[in-house]
Order: sequence, then structure tokens, then C-alpha cells
Amino acid sequence: MKAVELTNLLKENTYPGRGIALGITPNGKQAVMVYFIMGRSANSRNRVFDPIEGGIRTMAADPAKLEDPSLIIYNPVRTLGNDHIVTNGDQTDTIYEHIQQGKTFEDALRTRTFEPDGPNWTPRISGLLHWEKDSASYKLSILKSADGNGDSARRYFFEYPQPVAGEGHFIHTYQKDENPLPSFEGEPRKISIPENIEDFSNAIWANLNTDNKVSLFIRTIDLATGETEDTIYNGYDAVCQE
Repeated sequence: MKAVELTNLLKENTYPGRGIALGITPNGKQAVMVYFIMGRSANSRNRVFDPIEGGIRTMAADPAKLEDPSLIIYNPVRTLGNDHIVTNGDQTDTIYEHIQQGKTFEDALRTRTFEPDGPNWTPRISGLLHWEKDSASYKLSILKSADGNGDSARRYFFEYPQPVAGEGHFIHTYQKDENPLPSFEGEPRKISIPENIEDFSNAIWANLNTDNKVSLFIRTIDLATGETEDTIYNGYDAVCQE
């Protein structure tokens, strides 16, 4: 399967929902984590990413306009030792707690299912990037309904123990913008990871649909040292500054 450009996938889809991408730069020196959120409702759009120790949280951009915090307020990214966890919901905390107890990414997600927001039944997507000196591995998962059947769950796990430099994998919640929203199907898409992460980040933000994009998080991990660098884009801030 040929790697595709993430920006092209985003440009062609007005509503991929929430998305996770993990990969390695072409020089093999950095691991990259990408997470973005989108929203069609005013409640979903009323959010920003806010830095916390080891990661980020979502919070209401305008607390007075917050209608329902369930499913939209959570910690998308947390770090535990050499493990970098990213998800689209409070399963971040479930994974963190299970790893802390000596259990696995898979153990944690087998206790969870898709979101209770029928008729969309939004999938729970999750990623785990593990750093070791001069190398990294990662996993992705999606917990989804059985073709829109809210009475039946499907759990899928994908492991990348020896990722290829210059490549990554991308998974997102929705196939396209319809009603109800159809869940992502198939394996995570193989994408190209460029050398210049600043340009990559700017291009991702630019190619997310203007009407629906909310926030974007990018983390790079130096594979020699384990040091991280985080970048956040918040659409609400951009609107407020206009």
C-alpha cells in the first residue's frame, strides 16, 4: 500500500471528525503524534486544547456557552514514563490507569466501547506511542458499532512494532459528513511523514475544513533523548483575534 499525503485526505473530507496520526520522520530521529478535533454543533466547537503536565485537556473556550460536557471534555493526551497516550475521549485515563497497574493498552480498551451518542455511535479511537532510546513503536485502536448497530460492538487493534522512517498511520472517527455519521472503516491509512514538522503542522491545520475544525495538537519526540515538543492550534482563539 502506497503512503498518501495526510493533507490530501483532509482536504477531500469535510468532516473526518476526530483523528490520530502516529509516525516517524524520514531521518529516523523523531516520532510524531497528531491529534485533531472537529465539530458541527456549537457545543462541540466551543472547545480549545489546554496544556497540562504530560499532555493536554479539552476545555470550554467560553464556559457560559457550555451545554453538555459529556463526551467533549476529557484529556486527549497523557504521558506515563516512555508511553505517550492519545485518544478521542476519557479512555485516555482508562489506558493510563491500566498501564500504571502493569496491564496493557488492549486490556484497557477491552473494558470500553463506542460512545453512547446514537444514531452516530461515535467510535473511540486510541493510540499508544512507546519510546525507547533511538527507536519507537506504536499501536492504534478503534472501538466501533457493528455497521451502526448500537447493540453490538467491534474492537480492532493495530500494532506497528518496527515503524518505517518517513511513514505513519492515520485513523479517524467518521468516513464522511453524512447523517447519521458513518464510522471509519478498514485499516488505518498509511501516510507520509515529512522532515519539517512545522510545515507539516501548518499544512494539516490549513487543510482541515474551515467550518468544522476546532483544535490541533502535534507532539514530536526526540528518539535519542525522549524529549518532547508540543504545538497547539485552537480555532476559537483565531476567531477571537479577528
